[in-house]
Amino acid sequence: QVQLVESGGGLVQAGGSLRLSCAASGMIFRANIMGWYRQAPGKQRELVASIMNDFRTDYAGSVKGRFTISRDNAKNTVYLQMNNLKPDDTAVYYCNARTSWGLDSWGQGTQVTVSS
Repeated sequence: QVQLVESGGGLVQAGGSLRLSCAASGMIFRANIMGWYRQAPGKQRELVASIMNDFRTDYAGSVKGRFTISRDNAKNTVYLQMNNLKPDDTAVYYCNARTSWGLDSWGQGTQVTVSS
């Protein structure tokens, strides 16, 4: 059974930084596309960043240049380094794992709150 456990969320002032972690188990981590999504109150869940199994990355335009996604296949962990945070980044952040045949697994989410 796939398990994704996020950590690292919290309250930070605008301009600050946070690092999210997602520890995965129950799957062949290196074979999965890993991603971070977020959902703000009243809004749809959106893709923030993704990293392929060949380490290619992709980012939403709103976070490009501020956020960095990375993965450590030896630790079965994906990270999201968030710098220069803005109040609009406030949301619940979810870790996602996607297999090559499109099966999605989700973590429980971690709250990120950025105060102005």
